[in-house]
Amino acid sequence: MWGIIGGTGFESFDEFHTIEELNRTTPFGVASPGLKRVSIDGTECLFLPRHGQHHKLLPSEVNYRANIYALKQHGATKIAAYYAVGSLREELHPGDMVVPTQFINQTHRTKTTTFAGDGIVGHVPLAKPSCQQAIDILSSIQPKLNFTIHHNKTYIAIEGPVFSTQAESNFYRLMKADIIGMTAFPEYALAREAGVCFLPCAFVTDFDCWDDTVKHVTIQQIVSIMKNNNKQGFSLLLELLKRDFEENHSCRQSHLANSLLTPRDQVDAKQQEWLAVLGR
Repeated sequence: MWGIIGGTGFESFDEFHTIEELNRTTPFGVASPGLKRVSIDGTECLFLPRHGQHHKLLPSEVNYRANIYALKQHGATKIAAYYAVGSLREELHPGDMVVPTQFINQTHRTKTTTFAGDGIVGHVPLAKPSCQQAIDILSSIQPKLNFTIHHNKTYIAIEGPVFSTQAESNFYRLMKADIIGMTAFPEYALAREAGVCFLPCAFVTDFDCWDDTVKHVTIQQIVSIMKNNNKQGFSLLLELLKRDFEENHSCRQSHLANSLLTPRDQVDAKQQEWLAVLGR
């Protein structure tokens, strides 16, 4: 089952039919408000607005662990995560979609970025955070979509909520980053710890501040772009759901329960319970 995480501009989709509101309580706290089971053109999925349905959570206030765990707990085996991002490259225009396959973390988040800790030590492989099998499916449906999609790009995650200075923006370009946002980390890492295929769907809203000669958009234009990005994001979902696939073996097997350094007999009963959920 697909779990869909909606970012800024994707807090709701008009075409979703709500089946039921879901329990947001997890061993890691409460997931963002708005977790529900939905029907999309007859196909059942899970939907979770990252910042809450009324966008009340800052990027640093989102309970990423609870969000990923709740999706896995309710049956998600793959996640399509929607992001609004700024462009660090002139060829990545507002309204374009970008599929990052690499990420650079420049946030200051530490304690809530892994399911490990509190007596559990484990390390999952993250050389290739995005699910290549899901990306291949997306590539196969790309000709049916009426917007531009860029592949094999790098997303840099910053703490926020303030945007970059121009010096920082140019520094990120030197780091080979292509798009910039605030929420992809730790989602991609937690998805791997949960053994879930992860497909990042980033939609450009504007150019970051790296170059004064690049045409920058107004807030009114950004709102219009976000509305159009929402429509494009839904059209992508419609096609994606028609091409279900067996989850990538490497994504499923790289979960935290298979990556422990702590002996399993040293893990307490409650931790064993949620580890079993991540490993199923």
